[in-house]
Amino acid sequence: MLPYTQHSLHKLEDLLKANNYKIRYEKGNFKSGVCVLMQDNILVINRFSDIEVKINSLIETIRELDFSDSILDDKQKKFLYLIKQTKLNL
Repeated sequence: MLPYTQHSLHKLEDLLKANNYKIRYEKGNFKSGVCVLMQDNILVINRFSDIEVKINSLIETIRELDFSDSILDDKQKKFLYLIKQTKLNL
C-alpha cells in the first residue's frame, strides 16, 4: 500500500509521464477524481479532490492502461509491478 503523500503522487505522475500521458489538474464535477481522454493520452484530475482520492484514482487508472515496460527504468518497473499486484481496499 502506498502512503498518501505528495511524494507518492509525484511517483505516479512520473510513471504516467514516462508513458506519454499528460496530466492536468482542473476543476471538474466528475466523482472518481480522474477523467481519461484516451485518444489524446490526457488524464484530467479533479484538483479539488484530496490527495487520497487523487492517488487511488491514478492507481486504478494505471491498472487499466497498457504500459510499455521498455521505456521505464528499473525503479519505475518495480513500482509499476507493485501497483499492478496490490489491490486497493476501498
